[in-house]
This record gives sequence, C-alpha cells and structure tokens, in this order.
Amino acid sequence: MEDSFAVLADPATRDALWVTLQIAVATVCIHLVAGLALGQALARQGWRGREALDILITLPLVFPPMATGFLLLMLLGRRGPLGAPLFEWFGFEIIFSFWGLLIAAVVAGLPLVVKPVQAGFEGVTARLAEAARTLGKTEFEIFLFVLLPNIRGALAAGLVLGLGRALGEVGITLMLGGNIQGRTVTASLDIYNAVLSGEFQRAAVLSAILGGITVLLFVALRRATLPAGSLNPH
Repeated sequence: MEDSFAVLADPATRDALWVTLQIAVATVCIHLVAGLALGQALARQGWRGREALDILITLPLVFPPMATGFLLLMLLGRRGPLGAPLFEWFGFEIIFSFWGLLIAAVVAGLPLVVKPVQAGFEGVTARLAEAARTLGKTEFEIFLFVLLPNIRGALAAGLVLGLGRALGEVGITLMLGGNIQGRTVTASLDIYNAVLSGEFQRAAVLSAILGGITVLLFVALRRATLPAGSLNPH
C-alpha cells in the first residue's frame, strides 16, 4: 500500500496523469465536432469522394497502430508534405509535442465515434426533417432539435468508445509524441515504460487507475444507451 502511495506521489506520475487529462478533454471536444460532421456526411449517399473518406476514417481500426503512426510521422514530420510547410512558414512542429499526442488520440478514436453517429443519422427517417421544413424550421434548427435528439444515444456511445480507445493508445502515440518525460508521456505510455524497466508496482497502480476510468466510461455508456426508465426495475 505504501508503495502505491509512493507511485501516486511521484511527480512523474502526476505529470503523466495531467497530460492524459488534457489529451482526454481536447480529444472529446474534437471527436464531438468531427464525429457529428463526418457522421452526417457519410450518412448521405451518392456524393463523390464518400467511399474514399469512409476508408480513410476507418483505416486506423484495421491498420496496425505502429504502421499508422509511422505513416503520420512521415506526413507530419519536419520533412513531411504537411509538417515541412508548417515548420518552415510558422515554426510550428507537430512531432514530439502535445499536438502529436492529440493527433494520435483523435485518429485512434475517431472511427469509433463516426461509425455510430453515421448509423444514427442513417436510421433517422427523412420524413422528420421534411416535416420540420414544412413548419418553417431552418436547417440548423432541424439539426439541433430534430436530428440530434434522435442520435444522442449513438453519439454518447461513440464518444465513450472513442475516448476509451484514445486513453489506451500507445503505438501511434510513441510515433507522434515520442516518449519525453513530463511532456509527452501519457498514462498508457507510463505503464509501457514501467514494464520495460521492471517497475511492476508502478505499472499496476497506473493500470488500476486506467481500469477504473474504463469502468466509469462503461457505466456512462450503459446509462447513455439504455432506454429511459430501464435502469429502474420499479
């Protein structure tokens, strides 16, 4: 028990948990906006580029994380087609920074947000939107008050699953964020480092923390997706 408190009192542990919290909050915000936009776009059939976008979003689910991270490293690094202009023109470097960690988390979890949202939009009948238009509602009002309430369960499920995937990401994170103590070491990376160095007590404590967060996310998912009143047997 004392060893566990020592691990929690370690500044390196606090740094890893603080970085993880920052990444988690930023990831949820990006997943919320991007998940809704991409999910609604993919739910519309027949436009050019839809299948390519679908493949691009889904790729991190089926591609090995290390390979995905390497491709992003080549793309966003100082000599990459996107990273080089950003560094030369603005002095902005993505790799081995907070932004690299954030991109890794967003990319890893985004498919798990977009797919449920896409299915939710596809399941909402077009008659609801048409009825709202006949009542003089704007497209924004239709989205906010008609479509969004009908997919809130799918959206909540996607956000929880995406966050869980992002919290556990190691492969892409290693490639884009590096392994810089106090700057780009997340809780999952700290577990990885602890196991490599033989600090199994440290790995166990951090695993318990992430495990507890995962259980809370699962409970939140259950409450978000169960019908109203089903949690109360009476």
